[in-house]
Amino acid sequence: MTWTGPATWDHEGMSIEVPAWARATEGENRWAAAAAIVVAVTLQAVLSDDLTPGKWYLLPCLGIALLAILVAVNPMRMTKESRAIRILALGLIVLINGANGYSLVEFVLKIASTKDINGTMLLSNAAIIWVTNVIVFALWFWELDRGGPVARSQGRIPSPDFLFPQMTEPRLSEQDWEPTFVDYLYLSFTNSTAFSPTDTMPLSRWAKMLMMVQSLASLVTLALVAARAVNVLGG
Repeated sequence: MTWTGPATWDHEGMSIEVPAWARATEGENRWAAAAAIVVAVTLQAVLSDDLTPGKWYLLPCLGIALLAILVAVNPMRMTKESRAIRILALGLIVLINGANGYSLVEFVLKIASTKDINGTMLLSNAAIIWVTNVIVFALWFWELDRGGPVARSQGRIPSPDFLFPQMTEPRLSEQDWEPTFVDYLYLSFTNSTAFSPTDTMPLSRWAKMLMMVQSLASLVTLALVAARAVNVLGG
C-alpha cells in the first residue's frame, strides 16, 4: 500500500479514499480551545477566595501568560510543534486542572464542616467548579487524543484514542470531517452529565481512566453538592 495523494491510498491498483481525520490536513484552528481556556481561568478568578490556592489572581494570570505564549507560536492554525511547546500546553492544562481539583476538595470539606452556608454562594461555586471541570477535561481529551492537535493534523498516529461516530459512519458526515475542540468539549460535557460515554467511545486505557476521573469529579460536585443545596434552600 502506497501513499498517492491527500485523500487516497493505492492498494494493489485500487484507490481507497482516506478520511480527513486519518490523513494530513491544514491544521485545526486554535481559537475555540483558546476561548475555552480564557473562560476557565476567568471562572477561577471569580471563585470564592477561600476555595482558591493562593491569591485569586495568581493562577489566572499565569494561565493567561502561558496561553499567550502558545497563541504566539500557533496564532491561527495548529501547525508548529516542539517538545517545549508540548510541555507548555500540557502544563497549562495541569495548572487549570490542579486549581480546580483543589477548589473541589476545599468545597467538599467546607460543605461537610459548615452548617450555615449561603445557598446562592453554594450553587454559584458548584456551577463554576463543574463548568471548569468540563472545560479542563475537554482540553485533556483534545490535547492527548492521537498525540494532540498537531500530530492529528499531520496524520502521524493512525489509531484513535476516541472513536467518534463519524469515524465508523463516514457517509453521515462531511467529506472533510475531523475532530476539533468542539467535538471534545461535547464529549466532556456528556461524560460529565451522563457519567459514562454516550456517542463517543474511549479506546485506549488512558482515555478510559481520564473519563472515569472526570465522571467521579462530576458526580461529587452534582450529587453531594446538590443534596446539600436542597437541604440549605429547603431550610
